[in-house]
This record gives sequence, C-alpha cells and structure tokens, in this order.
Amino acid sequence: MAGARDRLLGLADPALLAQCEMDRLRGSGPGGQKRNKTESSVRLRHGATGLSALAGESRSQHENKARALRRLRERIAFDLREPVELDDYQVPPALLALLEEEPVRKSEKWLRSATYLCAVGHLVDLYQAVGCSLPEAARRLAIAGGRLERIARADDRLMRKLGELRNAQRGRPVV
Repeated sequence: MAGARDRLLGLADPALLAQCEMDRLRGSGPGGQKRNKTESSVRLRHGATGLSALAGESRSQHENKARALRRLRERIAFDLREPVELDDYQVPPALLALLEEEPVRKSEKWLRSATYLCAVGHLVDLYQAVGCSLPEAARRLAIAGGRLERIARADDRLMRKLGELRNAQRGRPVV
C-alpha cells in the first residue's frame, strides 16, 4: 500500500496546488523597476506536511509557480520521512524500479519524475532506518554497495540528503 508521501507525489499539479497556500511576493535583487513593482515570486506552503517552497527567478508568476511546485515535490520526497519495518523488509515497487535501471539515468526529466521521487523517498527512509549506512542499505536491497553508491551519486540532492542524515545521526552540525 502506498504511503502518504507516494500519494502526494502521485497527485497531478492542480490537485497538489489545491492543498497549498500560495503567497505572492515581490522579488528582491537586480531587475529594475519592473521587478520591484510586480509580485512575481511565489511561495507554496503545504498545510498537511508543513513543507514550503519558494521560487522567484523569473519575472513570470506562472513560471515561478511551476518551479515552486516542482521544488515542493522534491521537498516532499527528500524531507518527508515514513517509518520502515526492517524485520521482513520488502523493497517497495517504486524503489525496485530504480534499482533495476541500468545504466543510472541522470536526465533532468527523470530526476524530477514522480516515479524517481517516490523511489528516492523510500531509499532515504531505508538509509535512515539502518543507521545511515550505505553498505547496510545495499544489503537490505540485495544489491552491490557500489551499485547503490552509483545511484546515489547520480543525484546531488540525494547525496546532500544522505550526508545531512549521516551527520545528524553522528551528532555533527549540518553544514
């Protein structure tokens, strides 16, 4: 059964947007008179999870809303944790699909897809559940440690998240 995170990531953009509170903000920084008069930056806050995302690079509010929604999906995948039962662990189908990919894909479209984000969410859950050990996570997934490391290295966001969790588990400050 899919968890709350998978259901959120599987929602169409309008359905996810309907669950969010949207703030329109004035952009800061260079851009001249136009930028200082229009509220083109967008912040989305998802009420159920408390996660938020901001975008303001474009002068177009429509483009910024799409970027903020994409960033919110990434925050849901990378920051919304779900418990993992390690006894009799079964690899979730989304994660299984990622593990079977060969070679490791690095395209922007793939790294933004709901399928990939669901898989990454499950991978981060497992990594945290096994004490932030990549070799132990690989063992639970029945794959070689080098294979799991290649999957992780294909996405800078994933490597950053794994490092944050490892540092937090060891009591080190997050840099």
